[in-house]
Amino acid sequence: MCDELRKRGTTALGLHEIDAFYGDSHILQKVSFALGEGRLLGLLGRNGAGKSTCMNVVVGLLPARGGSVEVFGVDITRLQPEMIAARGIALVPQGRRIFKSLTVRENLIVAARPPGPGSRHAPWTTDTVFGMFPRLAERKHQIAAHLSGGEQQMLAIGRALMANPRVLLMDEPSEGLAPQIVADVMATIRKLKESGLSIVLVEQNPRLVLDIADDIAILNSGRVAVVSTPADLSREGIDLTQHLGVY
Repeated sequence: MCDELRKRGTTALGLHEIDAFYGDSHILQKVSFALGEGRLLGLLGRNGAGKSTCMNVVVGLLPARGGSVEVFGVDITRLQPEMIAARGIALVPQGRRIFKSLTVRENLIVAARPPGPGSRHAPWTTDTVFGMFPRLAERKHQIAAHLSGGEQQMLAIGRALMANPRVLLMDEPSEGLAPQIVADVMATIRKLKESGLSIVLVEQNPRLVLDIADDIAILNSGRVAVVSTPADLSREGIDLTQHLGVY
């Protein structure tokens, strides 16, 4: 299913026939999709479809029982999470998971990592993160627990950028945010995409994804049901309600 995406340029991230389990539950079943370099792939699906599980497999938090994960052609399937991070993968996790007892600035510093081999982007520093998120700059000495939900999401994104990733994974970044804050977060994601960063955006809200994504993969019950582009979804008349519920 990811062959068509591979034809569009260098593959930044590829999942090939991934099987993954939680205990005896077979969550991902032969999942394959590819993220092109400098592109944004929207990963859609209902609750429990396996979206977050895909992210956990990529970053090494859940071992795959079958298949492989590649980053710019290098197999990372059996690597430990810290080694995967060193290969240029960073995750903005669902629920943010910032260090609430640390200040904003300390959250960023603790995540800092120099750009790895092959990086084509200017290094992210506290200054460049604060330039992207002026509200964080105003609160850089504030304890993270005292930030609003939107500010915490900005900090989670900034912390991931401090790892100077080549591939950025974003798991439900709009979750629990007010509509105006969601618009701000999506504007930030658009800027990151325009900078040439390769991004996987996991979302339940298809409207947010279809507006920004270059490519779409839809999971249904742990399997890839659709790989397409937003334009082709509309042109081919694919029924999103079949895979996503109410839309």
